[in-house]
Amino acid sequence: MNNDFNPPRTSLVQRTRSNRRFLLPLLVLLVLGGLFLLSNRQPSEKIAQADTKTVPVIAAVPEVRRELIRGAIQPGETITSLLGHIFTPQQIHNLNLQCKEVFPLSKLCAGKDYRLALRDGAFERFEYDIDNEEQLIVLQNEGRFDISRTAIPYTVEQQVIKGTITSSLFGAVLDSGESETLAINLADIFAWDINFIRDIQSGDSFQVLVEKRFREGKQSGYGRILAASFANRGKNFQAYLFEDGEKRAAYYDEQGKSLRKAFLKAPLAFSRISSGFTLRRFHPISKTWKAHPAIDYAAPTGTPIKAIGDAFISRIGRTKYNGNFIELRHSNGMKSLYLHMNGFAKKMRKGRRVAQGQTIGYVGMTGLATGPHLCFRMYKNGRPINPARLKSTPTVPVSKSNMVAYKATIAPLIAQLSDSPPASTQLAATEPQEQSVTANN
Repeated sequence: MNNDFNPPRTSLVQRTRSNRRFLLPLLVLLVLGGLFLLSNRQPSEKIAQADTKTVPVIAAVPEVRRELIRGAIQPGETITSLLGHIFTPQQIHNLNLQCKEVFPLSKLCAGKDYRLALRDGAFERFEYDIDNEEQLIVLQNEGRFDISRTAIPYTVEQQVIKGTITSSLFGAVLDSGESETLAINLADIFAWDINFIRDIQSGDSFQVLVEKRFREGKQSGYGRILAASFANRGKNFQAYLFEDGEKRAAYYDEQGKSLRKAFLKAPLAFSRISSGFTLRRFHPISKTWKAHPAIDYAAPTGTPIKAIGDAFISRIGRTKYNGNFIELRHSNGMKSLYLHMNGFAKKMRKGRRVAQGQTIGYVGMTGLATGPHLCFRMYKNGRPINPARLKSTPTVPVSKSNMVAYKATIAPLIAQLSDSPPASTQLAATEPQEQSVTANN
């Protein structure tokens, strides 16, 4: 027997019970710790989830596609060919009906500008320039069209233009950087005093205070000529725009005399005289000597011919030698005759009244003619007179009641022009006198 053997003080069962006593509190601590950790983590996850739910989702806004189509009406083009790909035939019909009272779409003119605005490929706006002053605007509103006729929005600036003539007014204006339109407008102002075909010579000069128009930042023609001066053959002519009471605005000189007279100096703005008034001329076609009681103006075919004064058309037609012609009957026994015309302006007929400066036809070479020109004749009480020597009296001057207002109006206009009027480098020519000549036709 081994006396050294010492049995354990506690049995295995007792040790197991003892370990259980220690494990149970440990398990409780572990469970409580896990719960504590879970309790600390769940709120943050909930907050994160809540934050995710409260952030709004912004949908992408589709971009609006706008398109602006610019163009000019082409010959034969109609509103159907312009808008037929957008509107149905019935809508085009309705548009035509609605436009009739404002501006008939049948009057769309070749060469005039238009603009078509689209929004996402759908119609938004149509604009058409009726003339240099007004435009037609078409909008669509709930299946109907809103149609209006409004003034073209221009930005206007005043500018003084100067020039010296070396060959012609036309060339001098172009040399100053301006367009031929300004030359024509200037010639129209002084057309009663200056024959821009016969009287112009090198050294003549001009100054013009004109309104320049701008549209969308680009120059778009001219507005009114407010004042102008022209030095011709040593004589100075002035013109100032003024509205005398209820009358239409017109041009007057510095003393208030009207520039408008009974007759224009010439029926064409720019040309050259190919044959003058004479009692004896060798005819290039008939090869005979005969009187030529007329002035021939050589000009390109199609050049507009103007009535030299207010009148009625007494004769219009065509003959073998004269070609297409118009005869105008003025007051005080005066008549004017225009021969070899290429054609007549619209609505010209016998008995029709025409205004001074109105286009009555176009230069041609119909009848007995060697080239395009206008044969222009004038008669007084049935006898031919030399148009170059005809002097006509001015019309009504500025009224006495508005003379003070006129002087106040032109003072700043004079100041805006040069300090001194332009002077011609040529000597003054002798003024032609009125003459009546008896000659055979």
